Amino acid sequence: MIVDSHCHLDRLKTEKYPGGLGQALQEARDRGVGRFLCVCISQENRSDVLSIAHAHEDVFASVGIHPCDVSDSVISESLLSSWAGEEKVIALGETGLDYYHSTEHVENQKHSFINHLKAGKTLGLPVIVHTRNARDDTIALIKEHACPEAAGVLHCFTESLEMARKALDLGYYISLSGIVTFKNAAELREVAKFVPIDRLLIETDSPYLAPVPYRGKPNEPAYVREVADFLANTKDMPLEAFEDATTENFFRLFNKAA
Repeated sequence: MIVDSHCHLDRLKTEKYPGGLGQALQEARDRGVGRFLCVCISQENRSDVLSIAHAHEDVFASVGIHPCDVSDSVISESLLSSWAGEEKVIALGETGLDYYHSTEHVENQKHSFINHLKAGKTLGLPVIVHTRNARDDTIALIKEHACPEAAGVLHCFTESLEMARKALDLGYYISLSGIVTFKNAAELREVAKFVPIDRLLIETDSPYLAPVPYRGKPNEPAYVREVADFLANTKDMPLEAFEDATTENFFRLFNKAA
């Protein structure tokens, strides 16, 4: 079994599936995907994420606010904690810092990220972190506010080997998506080789960032199979051993899913 540790099922493109989302998930199950983590990005899509998780036994949910959805108001730690009490919620996020798309609300991004980290520390829940063009600030805030025991994951990792090393030192996991299969991702493949197998997760981030040979098309959870196959080869591991390890990592980090 493999796990899609980060997907946005509420945004999935299901036009090719007459049976909609249910059929898309079955396609993934038929390819060996046994669990899915549907990730929340805003207050507006939280109910859709939770509805999907409740409708499918093998789908779990997170709750949180994406840094690009942070504006003039910042979600409170107490509200996050109340959201996290929902059944099937196994993580907080995605949260983090994104200075690539906008630097207009940087301080509010930081405040929101800190509140997610504090709530995770209080509740003992892992935090799903999005980081882009904000390496130093991301690491600094994790170091200051995160819970080492609950930790979290830098999802869809595209940053440097140095940042991966610092995150690993802080107890975080690294999750790789279909980007690692792209021809121009040589540096990311070096990160993949470096990350210890017991700290690695795989994901699609669907419907975005479809792996080769589907690049440029809508992504879907079934394509986490291509990510697994590619990374097993990159790390020179038997596929079954790679699948077992990354699945075990998922349940160790997101222990509520177990």
